[in-house]
Amino acid sequence: MEESPSVKSKDLNVAEEFEKSGMKRMANFVVIGHVDHGKSTLMGRLLFDLNVIDQRSIDKLRKEAETIGKSSFALAWVMDQTSEERNRGVTVDIATNHFETEKTRFTILDAPGHKDFIPNMIAGASQADFAVLVIDASINSFESGLRGQTKEHALLVRSLGVQRLIVAVNKMDTISWSQSRFEEISQAMSTFLTTANFSSKGITFVPCAGLTGENVVRKVQTSDASWYTGPSLIEALDASEPGKRHIEKPLRLTISDVFKGGVIAPISISGRIEAGSVQVGDAILAMPANETATVKMIEVENKPVDWAIAGQIPTLHLTDIDPIHLRSGDIVCTPKDPVKLINTFTCKILAFEHVLPSSVDVFRGRLHTEGKISALLARLDKATGEIVKKKPRVVKPGEVSRVTVVLEKELPLEVGTRVVLREGGNTVAAGLLEG
Repeated sequence: MEESPSVKSKDLNVAEEFEKSGMKRMANFVVIGHVDHGKSTLMGRLLFDLNVIDQRSIDKLRKEAETIGKSSFALAWVMDQTSEERNRGVTVDIATNHFETEKTRFTILDAPGHKDFIPNMIAGASQADFAVLVIDASINSFESGLRGQTKEHALLVRSLGVQRLIVAVNKMDTISWSQSRFEEISQAMSTFLTTANFSSKGITFVPCAGLTGENVVRKVQTSDASWYTGPSLIEALDASEPGKRHIEKPLRLTISDVFKGGVIAPISISGRIEAGSVQVGDAILAMPANETATVKMIEVENKPVDWAIAGQIPTLHLTDIDPIHLRSGDIVCTPKDPVKLINTFTCKILAFEHVLPSSVDVFRGRLHTEGKISALLARLDKATGEIVKKKPRVVKPGEVSRVTVVLEKELPLEVGTRVVLREGGNTVAAGLLEG
């Protein structure tokens, strides 16, 4: 591989630069929910009503949608970029879009609702500060969603550290803005979400209609909805506090995309910075390959910048590394303080199904490997974390326990990392690494 001319670092104190920059607060949220409940349409409407996309683009999408007899999909297609998604009418990968309010710069991570795409959904949720759970209010749709992906998605985002949830009760126009239906859904979901470890303070219910745009950006005007005095969806988003930014910690970035053969550099990566910061000229270490690279250029939302910090999702253009060493899901860290590769760990799990010592697929964002739960060490009190019972024979759904997991191949993991355990296509538990 050719040596590239070295890139000079400005040796900036990024934490100070960030303080001086007066940058708007940033928040990333993931949109989740059962397939066909209107997630992509709702986000397309939000972007359209905020003038992030113009009427011409929508008209063009509407024309394309009409040619395959799906004119109502035009708004969804703002989010669904690939022809596979458009033909199937479902979201496969994670689309990202940006918009801002007076207070906040938002990134939408539109995660797929379809059961086949749960690993992509895990990757999206692991980049999020909070989640918008979209529920179809129409008769039977909410109920079938609750039996379907609605529950699994809510459990997944909670297990990945998301504590704040906005529940968008969508398609209210199809039920004439029925107050009793909205309250019935809110009550059923509140009961479920609090048992899934969400605090009731962290949940907001917002009735809306993605197709018509009522109560998304503009308040609902129809007399049928005169009973509702709460926030619109955009107001609820703006009221959400983003998570704390761990700028002082060592760099940790999870790669979500790898681009090859660019004009600026032979290889580029993008992903969310979970901790620390990175600047042009930095040496970085890619794990698990254990290979270093140099940051030639950084872009945030397609604009060149000198640095990026925790909470942002930058693109890093790299030199001095063979593309073979970089994959989606890998961890980028600072060579001075790398993430260790381990193949055995103890973690505290919340069980969604019965958990026994058994083989499982272990996910850390998009990275995953086969492994097994080798020992159930103790059942813990949910509130205090104290040991209730040592060496239980089984962990029941809803219980918290400490287990040992052995992996078939080493993964870059450290204390505080969140993992998801799946078995036979179902999420059985999620946990927090203890050591």
